Amino acid sequence: MPELPPAIPAATLILYDESEPGPPLHLMIERSAAMAFMPGALVFPGGRIEPGDREIAAAGLAANAPDDAADAAARVAAIRETLEEVGIAVGIRPVPDAETILAWRAALKEKAEFSKLLGTSYSLDLAALLPFAHWLPKVPAPRRFETRFYLAKRESDEVAVHDEDEAAHHVWLSAAQALEDGEQGRHTLMFPTMANLARLAAHPSFGLVQQHLAQTPIQVVSPRMHEEDGMRVLRIPEGLGYPVTSLVLRGAGG
Repeated sequence: MPELPPAIPAATLILYDESEPGPPLHLMIERSAAMAFMPGALVFPGGRIEPGDREIAAAGLAANAPDDAADAAARVAAIRETLEEVGIAVGIRPVPDAETILAWRAALKEKAEFSKLLGTSYSLDLAALLPFAHWLPKVPAPRRFETRFYLAKRESDEVAVHDEDEAAHHVWLSAAQALEDGEQGRHTLMFPTMANLARLAAHPSFGLVQQHLAQTPIQVVSPRMHEEDGMRVLRIPEGLGYPVTSLVLRGAGG
């Protein structure tokens, strides 16, 4: 196997909207076709963990921080990226109003420091995010991300507005609907997204997924490439809480 490039730390937030009857809805964005990584893919909000996220986690601006510094920084990044990408504030105390969110998003787009925006008037409650998964692919690729996935309830009724430079559009979907859309070719789903959607669909409420996580300790999930019957197959180990553990790749991009 070729030497793998260093993994880029990243964080993703899976939002739950349970305001209506039926399975919960999750906010997803379709990445812009102009993006260098995963163009056109349907994903949850998220992105790279920046140095400023680590500084916030270590500087007392974040309450209820876990002992694991990497976990704490990832939660900060998930909050920041969700705010910047779709305008939804999670875990920010007090909850900023719409005008403040708009101003913060514009400032973050210009590379403003998140800590400076929070100032002394706002803080982060990292307990608002529930750890869900930790993926570190063992697959050769130009970019390899070590991604921590978190769950959070939608805290207010602010309307999601996607960043048009990064996303073509956004949509609230149930996990089952997102999977069906992927199967029917209406959306492109990468393996980690597809596998996590299948796991969410198997436990279709925030309470049920909490029960599942209490019985399924988080372990690092490392997809590996296999050649099977002339086909390339991505696989993850059994026993990690995933009902879907493989994906047959079609074409160069999978």
